[in-house]
Amino acid sequence: MLCSIQIDAKVYNFDWEMGIDVSQSFGPGGANPLAFSLPAATREPVRVGGFVGSVPEGGSANCDFITFCPHGNGTHTECYGHINTGRQSINNHLPKGLLSCKLISVVPEKIAEDWVITKEQMANSISVASNALIVRTQLDSVQLGANWSGTNPAYFAADALEYLKNLGVMHLLIDLPSVDREDDGGKLSAHHSWWNTNGQIRESATITELIYVPKQIEDGLYILQIQVAPMECDAAPSRPILFPILNA
Repeated sequence: MLCSIQIDAKVYNFDWEMGIDVSQSFGPGGANPLAFSLPAATREPVRVGGFVGSVPEGGSANCDFITFCPHGNGTHTECYGHINTGRQSINNHLPKGLLSCKLISVVPEKIAEDWVITKEQMANSISVASNALIVRTQLDSVQLGANWSGTNPAYFAADALEYLKNLGVMHLLIDLPSVDREDDGGKLSAHHSWWNTNGQIRESATITELIYVPKQIEDGLYILQIQVAPMECDAAPSRPILFPILNA
């Protein structure tokens, strides 16, 4: 299905059937990435009275309890409620339509024992804002279904996100478990820079973590749709879909 959309006075053409799913799922048969030493997601059949929610166990239907944490069990999108006392919900801050999105690839810089994505790298990669930005990290540690716990993954310098914020990027998508260092003593400085918590909070800005962009997908401009379960929580499992632009 051929589609056209106007974003910021420019018309883009794309094929709705050419969407590229860059999410990682969890559960049986899923990619099952893990982070922050969280347990893996679990699925157990409901057992109420004489009913068991498992056809293999003799039940009339499958009906499961699923236990998970969005922040460490798969691709998820979060709002500023992640670091705010107000318990804001991603369900109220998710972008509703299609977005222009730039995909860039970077190799983080080795600084002491850390791999860091710097402000200079962002400035060299993007100078004009799109609605959304995907940063693909070119390190061997970035793999489908990776267990990141205790590995000190690459992360963003706070001024790198300050730069993207000032540029006007509203939605950041990354293939890492966090924009901040795995253990930074609770400062979460990159998160705070992104949402501008020392000033007017950017309530419409989001971060999507633990995506996976296959190597064969070329850098460039795309149309993006972020699909999120309508959960009343600061973060929810999400499914970002990229659409190649036909008239780029």
